Amino acid sequence: MRTFRTHFSYEALLELRSSYTCSSVKTDSKFTQQELPACKPILTPKWVISVFVLIGVIFVPIGVASLRASQQVVEIVDRYDDACVPANVTDKLAYIQDKSIQKSCTRTLTVTKDMNQPIFVYYQLDNFYQNHRRYVKSRSDDQLRDKSKAAVTTNCDPEATLNGKPIVPCGLIAWSLFNDTYNLILNNDNLTVDKKDISWKSDREHKFGSDVFPQNFQQGPLIGGKTLDPNVSQLSEQEDLIVWMRTAALPTFRKLYGRIHVDLKVNDTITVHLENNYNTYSFGGKKKLVLSTTTWLGGKNDFLGLAYLTVGGLCFFLAFAFTLLYLIKPRKSGDNNYLSWNRPPVGR
Repeated sequence: MRTFRTHFSYEALLELRSSYTCSSVKTDSKFTQQELPACKPILTPKWVISVFVLIGVIFVPIGVASLRASQQVVEIVDRYDDACVPANVTDKLAYIQDKSIQKSCTRTLTVTKDMNQPIFVYYQLDNFYQNHRRYVKSRSDDQLRDKSKAAVTTNCDPEATLNGKPIVPCGLIAWSLFNDTYNLILNNDNLTVDKKDISWKSDREHKFGSDVFPQNFQQGPLIGGKTLDPNVSQLSEQEDLIVWMRTAALPTFRKLYGRIHVDLKVNDTITVHLENNYNTYSFGGKKKLVLSTTTWLGGKNDFLGLAYLTVGGLCFFLAFAFTLLYLIKPRKSGDNNYLSWNRPPVGR
């Protein structure tokens, strides 16, 4: 019996193993071998300076246009929570909680600049944290959308049920609905505030059902805010509620109350008869009535324009600084003398 001895070199074994691995696992793709096409720009001084200049050229005009648009917005802001409490009242919380006291108040607003229609009427609340985790979760979207799911009140405690029957709409958000009212008068004539389409169309059509009506709402021992008439309209038409249910992200926020479709001229005097019902005194909040125009950018917002100007100005400054550095102390691209191992040791 003969014995055959076969000799394989090390390179042949590696090649055999590699071919076996590649044929079975297919690890020789361009992706696994990192051979996909890629862009590897070389950041030369001219390229970096050009990019900074380009960003500055784009951002600065946008910032100027945004700032000018914001400054063209005319706003009238009137804080009334303290002014609408009688001077002889020392306990504001007890005053606002006393249902037997009439809370009527009259305020006078003067138009400082011409205001073209439509003029937006907002109420502004300060120090009201609608973004609190428990407050945001205290609602039932299923109940708001579908009449058959009125009993779904899992997250609505303590405003979930009344005498064993579900509250619609349930939860703390709906319970704390803003209930101050405003009646505006211009030159002895009522100034009509249009409250149609003040909410998002998507909310009216998809989040609030047209067959869902209020049930047992604000009928408990503790009433939080505005009451809803269960016989007037379905939730999809209760636009004040829909606007309020879209919770704000910051503790100071504005919500749309309505629109005025009349031009206001400079020095016009508007008399506001309001009902100061909403309790902000228990948490140190503030209430303001806001009349505002808009531009192509929206409402008044100086931050956006200032942010663009700041970034654009910073880019121009960096471009200027790099240009000076490049002219005063130029550096050859790809010079191996700048590599750390080609530099002479320090201290020798």
